[in-house]
Amino acid sequence: MEELEFILDSAKESMENSLMHLDKSFLNIRAGKASPAMLGSVKVDYYGSQTPLSQVANINVPDARTLTVTPWEKNMLQPIEKAIMIANLGFNPMNNGDNIIINIPVLTEDRRRDLVKQAKAEAEDAKIGIRNARKDANTDIKKLDGLSEDTVKSAEQDVQNLSDNYIKKADELLSVKEAEIMKV
Repeated sequence: MEELEFILDSAKESMENSLMHLDKSFLNIRAGKASPAMLGSVKVDYYGSQTPLSQVANINVPDARTLTVTPWEKNMLQPIEKAIMIANLGFNPMNNGDNIIINIPVLTEDRRRDLVKQAKAEAEDAKIGIRNARKDANTDIKKLDGLSEDTVKSAEQDVQNLSDNYIKKADELLSVKEAEIMKV
């Protein structure tokens, strides 16, 4: 029975990881208001190594439509500006000599629909991860020796209930993100 508990725990952990990944993915989908997380994927050439922007500069949000990036070293202004352009986030950074200012453009209706599609694709990926965890758990349960047919059926039902709950949570996260994106 310990093996059964282990299988259920690992399935739950895998499903939880799918939801956490979905949460992180949603942070990268901007919903119109400025957030330091928007620059989370930007890597800067810092003395020959690709370093996350947050490790070479301070990122602030002075208002809902503006990000300011203040490098810890003045000579990093150009590489940071270049890295933001290369990241292809749709931003036009402005260098004023002290820091980099990024004005976040207002989202058009078409762009909002595209972002919703992107969010739906991310949610679907999370659901696929949850279903794969369910499939793996069911396969592992069937491989266990000495379990009665009722115990196997009960364990498979537990796994199914677990996956149903996590898929429901993924749908809830998606509907919250969708509402956030579509809100003007």
